[in-house]
This record gives sequence, C-alpha cells and structure tokens, in this order.
Amino acid sequence: MELARRVSQLTPSSTLAISAKAKELKQQGKDVIGFGAGEPDFNTPEHIMDAAISAMKSGATKYTPAAGIPELKKAIVQKLKLDNGLDYQENQVMVTLGAKHGLYNFFQVVCNPGDEIIIPIPYWVSYPEQVKLAEAVPVYIVGKPENQYKITPEQLDAAITDKTKAVIINSPSNPSGVVYQKEELEKLAEVCKKHDILIISDEIYEKLIYDGDQHVSIASLSEDAYKRTFVVNGVSKPYSMTGWRIGYIAGDKKVIKAMVDLASHSTSNPVSFAQYGALEALTGSQEELEMMKNAFEERRNEIIKLISEIPGLNSIKPQGAFYVFVDLSEVLNKNNRDFKDADDWSTALLEEANVAVIPGSGFGQPNFIRLSYATSLDNIQEGMKRIKQFIG
Repeated sequence: MELARRVSQLTPSSTLAISAKAKELKQQGKDVIGFGAGEPDFNTPEHIMDAAISAMKSGATKYTPAAGIPELKKAIVQKLKLDNGLDYQENQVMVTLGAKHGLYNFFQVVCNPGDEIIIPIPYWVSYPEQVKLAEAVPVYIVGKPENQYKITPEQLDAAITDKTKAVIINSPSNPSGVVYQKEELEKLAEVCKKHDILIISDEIYEKLIYDGDQHVSIASLSEDAYKRTFVVNGVSKPYSMTGWRIGYIAGDKKVIKAMVDLASHSTSNPVSFAQYGALEALTGSQEELEMMKNAFEERRNEIIKLISEIPGLNSIKPQGAFYVFVDLSEVLNKNNRDFKDADDWSTALLEEANVAVIPGSGFGQPNFIRLSYATSLDNIQEGMKRIKQFIG
C-alpha cells in the first residue's frame, strides 16, 4: 500500500532508538540513568487530581464544546490578563489536547502549500514535522552560540520572503532553555510588522524561569504584535500534567474559530474531567508549582557545575525550562573514538555507560545532546559521573 505523501516525508524521531534501547536495558535489570524526560518527575499536585475526580463523580464525563468548557476558557482569559497583560475574549481562546495539538491545528488552518514558516535552530522536534504535514515549508535560522542560540532581528529580516507566513518564537526554549528578553522581542516584533507576518509564541515553559528573571510575551509589546501573535501554552510542564493533555491557544478569533471547526471533525473536545483539573491548576493554590520550580533551579545549578568540570563539553546556563543543550564538538573524536555525530555518541554512551541522553539531530544540531534535569540530584550526579568517565 502506498502511503500519503504528507506522512512519507516525515523525519523519524531521533529519540526513538535511544528510548527503545534504554527501555530494553532497564528490562534486563541494568541501572540506566535517564536524562531524556521532557516532563517533570513530580506527580500532579493532589488538589488538581481531586478536582478531576470530583468532576467525574459529578457527571463531567460527557462531551464538552470542542473549544473547551466555558469555565476553563474564562480562567485562561483571566490568566493571560493577570500574568501576561493580554486582553482576550473567550472566542479568541481554544482549549486543546496539549499545546502540541494547538500548534498542529494552527498550521493546518493557516498554511497553504508552499507557504514558509521560519523556525529558529535549535528547535523543538515537532515544529518542522507539523509544518510539513500542513504542506508548508520549514525555513531555518541558526541561532549563534554567542547570542545564546537566539535569533537576531537581522537574521529574521534576511530569511523572510514573499512566501513567509509566520515565525515561531519559543521562550523559554526547548532544548536550550534560553529566554528572550523584552528588548530582543521588541526588535523581532518590528521585523514581523515590517513584513506583515504572523508570530507563533510557544510559551509552555513560562512558569519555569530562574534567577529572578521574568517572562515576557511578545504579544504584550504592542497593539500590532498582539494582533499578529498566537500564544500557545498549557498546564503540562508547570503543573506536572503532561499526561492530562490540556493546552490552549489564544489569538485572532477568525483563526481560532477555524481551529475549533477542524477539531470538531477530528478530535472533538479535550478530555472532559482533565479540563476541570486544568481549571483547578490555573485557579487553585500555586504552592507546589513554586516547589517544583525551586527544585528544578537547584538541579540546574548542579548539572551546570558538573558539566563545567568535564573538559570538552560546552553549554550555556539555561534560564528556563528544564534542559541544558550541550555541544559535543570537542569530544566526538576524542581518544580515537571516531563518532560521526551525537547520535552515534549517544548510542555508545547508553550501551557502555548506561546513560540515556537525547541526541541533538532532532533539534537541528547534530553535534549536540539535550540533557533534562527533570530528575533527582542523585541521578544527575551519578549520570554526569558516568559521562565524565565515558569521555575520559
């Protein structure tokens, strides 16, 4: 059977082989240290689980509107107002099956064949694949290490053509953890205004920023930026609710309506009782969020210190999320070990040292690895010890 062209062009995830091998080794009883997790290692806070259970017992197990329950949409509108200084109406907000679903539906309803979407490198693995599924074309801009892997307005301006539909801004970033500052976002917004292109602002890690730094949504910077920006967010990362699959997107009501119409013929509504859990997450106590954030900051400091003690490894200190992006260029061919790229290196690290990391090829940087510090301090210390021994 011949598959549709839209799926035949997808790039297989570079994490699959490593993840499958790590699982196989664990089943064999091997002590595998995993730095791959893209999710908090804490359980969902109790009060959020209680809210979902209570909702189920009260009968919230039926269909809901495709755009989400009104109560949750109101809470999202309030959150965007209080946290980000953004004024939306409920018809400008859609509740989605995770932030990934919001991004997918957005590309499906705004892209025509041949449209170009600008994606900074390093990028989250699903951006290019979702763009290709919409029959659009990913256009890449490489963020330079001297600019903390962030793109400049000059780079953005040079990449825009008459086919450009939008640019993706992910701050804090997966995989680098970098955060765009207000002045940087203002300059990028001016370029977007000049060329009249849309902005997709992926803000899923906004609650996980360290060192007293503050998140700024590009949509809040001007009336023009507000009109051309679509803010994507969710409860997965800050509230340790990855499996609940509740995200949201806010922006122009015409586009949001089209996304809702698409969902009504594909996914229908987000899970009913999970929406009530998300409602509690946004409106209830934030104490455990702060606890998790403080734990991540402590772990970040530890893993950065340990990386700095290993000759040949280079990274910048992440300002947000729970990842550190490490340049392996100096160690790939060390000690007569002729590794082609980080994929080969990561496979050998897993097989010889029982440490699982995510190779950077899936993020557009084949000589890098991504380490998640969403794991215990003991695991971080033991895992980095093994990496040091492997390199040495």
